[in-house]
Amino acid sequence: MFTKILDFNIFNRDKTALMNYIENFEKVNIISGNPEVLFNGLNSPVLKKNFESESSIIIPDGVGTVIASKILREPVKEKIAGIDVFREILIKANLEERSIYLLGSKEETIKKCVENIKNEFPKLKISGFHNGFFDLNNCSDIIEDVKSGNPWAVFVAMGSPRQEIFIEKIIGNSNVHIFMGVGGVFDIFAGELKRAPKWMISLGLEWLYRVAKEPFRIKRLMAIPKFLLLVLKYRNKQISV
Repeated sequence: MFTKILDFNIFNRDKTALMNYIENFEKVNIISGNPEVLFNGLNSPVLKKNFESESSIIIPDGVGTVIASKILREPVKEKIAGIDVFREILIKANLEERSIYLLGSKEETIKKCVENIKNEFPKLKISGFHNGFFDLNNCSDIIEDVKSGNPWAVFVAMGSPRQEIFIEKIIGNSNVHIFMGVGGVFDIFAGELKRAPKWMISLGLEWLYRVAKEPFRIKRLMAIPKFLLLVLKYRNKQISV
């Protein structure tokens, strides 16, 4: 069920199996394990502890993670995009009339996102939402706002490692069932960004489309070769033992 990549267990089945597996948890933190997020986890004791927790599931969200699994000869079944998992959770929340909380992005973006989600999933309840511009070292009011609505799921869209740090702050003292860091997903649901064409997604080129649309992401791509180099070193070390 899991592929070990460096220090982390990566879920290695398909999306359907993932959604079924989540049902086993009273509380779960779904981590979109692209190379940038995993690299941040390796270099932060706080995040590393969170990623290795029994309540965390790391999904292979990124072609770099898929390549890493092949390098280690334990290939994951498929790339599981965070946005697809986000949508599956919304579908479930709508069917079961659950509530969610949205945290992140700009004020106008999150308002559009909330409006569009309400229109597409009318039975889903939104317990609250807040933009992502606040001090992580002084955010007790945000934490209390999230908890006060007693949401079933909380989605945090503030980029890595900021979103993972926030989740670490709240996950231990709340009754939320699902936490998930979702990066730029709110921008897409707000209609401000389009997702890559299906043919690019199927070829593992969604990252290229996003860089073309958001050139600032080029710097973040540097995490991929750094991450894969660590994976290669780890594999070679294992072979030589």
